[in-house]
Amino acid sequence: MRNISSDMLEYLPKYYSDSRIVGNLTGREADELNRLHEGIQDVLKQFFIDTATWGLDTWENICGIPHTPGKPDDQRRSVIKTKLRGAGTVTLAVIRSVVDSFENGEVDIQENFGGYEVVVTFIGKRGVPPNLNDVQKALREIVPAHLHLNFQFTYLRWEELDAADLTWEELEALGMTWDELEVWKPDHPGLELETGE
Repeated sequence: MRNISSDMLEYLPKYYSDSRIVGNLTGREADELNRLHEGIQDVLKQFFIDTATWGLDTWENICGIPHTPGKPDDQRRSVIKTKLRGAGTVTLAVIRSVVDSFENGEVDIQENFGGYEVVVTFIGKRGVPPNLNDVQKALREIVPAHLHLNFQFTYLRWEELDAADLTWEELEALGMTWDELEVWKPDHPGLELETGE
């Protein structure tokens, strides 16, 4: 970090460089300037959703989103981004953009014209995303009412577990619960993901 105190002393006549009083004075002024700079940077961060903290309340007010106490900031940011991205004509690209703004948001989107539905399959991470309710609510606000939203999730398949070539002892040594095993992703190429509702 820049030493403002020494920079300030360079602008003064040389005979002040040995003065304890002037050194103390420029040191206090430098501290105050650093605090001012940090405050300005903190305010600037509130203008951007990805870096906002205490400014998220204002973003939620702008977007008409009710404030939920105790909700993690990253989930609040996702809801705000979704609200901003969801304006305009709804296409598969818009739906993908809205869902991508959420944690675990990498998805495959399919249209089923005959069944009047949009199938959203989460492929970024396995299992049910922690903020699925927010995703469902955001999509319900932008997707036309006559279309059904079908959410699917990816899980570990037996073929993938077999391809990992683990004995039961090795599998037990991993120390995973059944829920953790369902979303585990062993390293091996070429197997398709199993989806389920």
